[in-house]
Amino acid sequence: MSFDEEWATARATAAANVSMRLNRVPTEPGGGTGGGDLELNQDHIGAVGTEAFTLHERLSTDGKHADTSTATAAGALSKEGFATGAALLKAAHRWESQVKTLVAGCATISNGLNYSLSSHNKEEKQLYAEFTSSKIDEYLK
Repeated sequence: MSFDEEWATARATAAANVSMRLNRVPTEPGGGTGGGDLELNQDHIGAVGTEAFTLHERLSTDGKHADTSTATAAGALSKEGFATGAALLKAAHRWESQVKTLVAGCATISNGLNYSLSSHNKEEKQLYAEFTSSKIDEYLK
């Protein structure tokens, strides 16, 4: 399957799993279900955060599995006078740098989403408590 075909399939799948809700107050505190076009609920956010964490864990270990053998091969090639040894070592350092960048990105996504969920829940509860205990709530009944 080509990249374009795979990308088109991924876009179609994503489009089928998204709904939108605009200009509407949720029926219950903290969200709810609506018939709109765009809806991002805590289950969706939690699933993305979980996947980011899983990817972080896998990259942290699987991204390093060839470190020792690559360094050994680069050293042996360099010792025998092959320029390939230095090039292999340079490629290994680049790989390591890129894996660290991906791991940090996954951690940022996972931690950010976890923080967003917990802070949103706290704010939602606080706003609900303040609103229901205020004079405004009495007038709306």
